[in-house]
Amino acid sequence: MNHATSPVGAPTGAFTQLLSSTRRGARLARLLAVTELRSRGASQDLTERAELVVAELAANAVLHGRVPGRCFRLTLALDPAAGRLRIEVSDARGDLRPLPRPTDTASDPLSTTGRGLTLVTALADHWDCVPYPPSGKTVRADLLYITP
Repeated sequence: MNHATSPVGAPTGAFTQLLSSTRRGARLARLLAVTELRSRGASQDLTERAELVVAELAANAVLHGRVPGRCFRLTLALDPAAGRLRIEVSDARGDLRPLPRPTDTASDPLSTTGRGLTLVTALADHWDCVPYPPSGKTVRADLLYITP
């Protein structure tokens, strides 16, 4: 079931959406984030950075955080006064915590997986992972921007 609401405890104006833990749900998360940010007048730079971060976090929620029958949650909280966009992706697998890929020379440079959190680290000003009761986790990424 998909629906947009303001979650309990979320800043006023936060956007949140439950999405199916499928590739289609991850793609929809990215598209919804772009649409929401454009509708709020976010800059192209912020929207593009957010699009890539949401795509990666949603893909991780689907690939690594999926529990059959459970959705993942996307939340966007734009705070113009602080010049911050907080992206949160919550899934049902709290036992699997994200770790950035080690940057060693022994890794396969042609590998097609394992670079996502490195991308999030490069695009976000800060990211972390916190428990999402009762048994899940939320990966949060903050993107700072200059308000016009």
